Amino acid sequence: MRINPNKCVACGNCTYVCPMDAIYVDPVTRRSTINRDECVECYACFNGLSQEHLNPTFVRTVRKVFQMMRLRFDPEPDVCPTAAFEPDELAWPRIVRRAFSDPRVPHESTGVHGRGTEEVKTNDVSGRVQTGEVGFTIEFGRPGVGARFRDIQKMCWALAEAGVAFEKKNPVTSLMSDVSSGTIREDILDEKVLSAIVEIKVPAERTEEIIRLVWGIEKQIDTVVALGVGTRCDENGEDHIVGPILERLGYKLERAKTNIGLGRLTNAPEPKLAEEPVGTRS
Repeated sequence: MRINPNKCVACGNCTYVCPMDAIYVDPVTRRSTINRDECVECYACFNGLSQEHLNPTFVRTVRKVFQMMRLRFDPEPDVCPTAAFEPDELAWPRIVRRAFSDPRVPHESTGVHGRGTEEVKTNDVSGRVQTGEVGFTIEFGRPGVGARFRDIQKMCWALAEAGVAFEKKNPVTSLMSDVSSGTIREDILDEKVLSAIVEIKVPAERTEEIIRLVWGIEKQIDTVVALGVGTRCDENGEDHIVGPILERLGYKLERAKTNIGLGRLTNAPEPKLAEEPVGTRS
């Protein structure tokens, strides 16, 4: 994303809609400017502001006249009065930023919008996590903080060393040059995204071990980490294995979102062969 300096009138409205605080009014040029290193290409500025297409010279003149009269004129707060925002032609590796930050863009690796994963909340359809297993979603950067892949890699390294299995249908996994070691491609390590999710699963008895591992790495990286835990309930809709572990570690349990199967099964079990009848009776 870029701001056309010939159109910008420095109204400052765009500075409030950027979740990364990457837009500021330059006091020298008197134009809104984007810090490209901090911009995650989420398009919140372009999609979140109405575009009025007013003539920039006219707007600047009106503001100067009002200023001379000691009157203040500001456009509506959700408007870019001169449509100064112009999307850039994104190339690799910067295009990775938008794939993880703009919820309208599907990830090429998974075809899923948003952060590229349906997560364990669709487990009733996907069947990723089976009885006796725990699925973890380790989310980096949300809300409004962002994360760089260099920090995400530190977590992936530690998880790989612990011998966990990374979810194959996950965009972070698809960007690893070596899944066995959790190593992410060198050319995207400095790219910043609005948020990203790493997904793993382990046997239920390793729940506390993984949580403590995440706690340790979280202190070493410059972003916020949100941990999601998913497991299968018993026939009565209860969990008596993972829940007590989480409560012992200080978590207050909440029932999260569950998508109850409005789609096709993506990991269907193998069909059982029908048994031949041993005899018939008329």
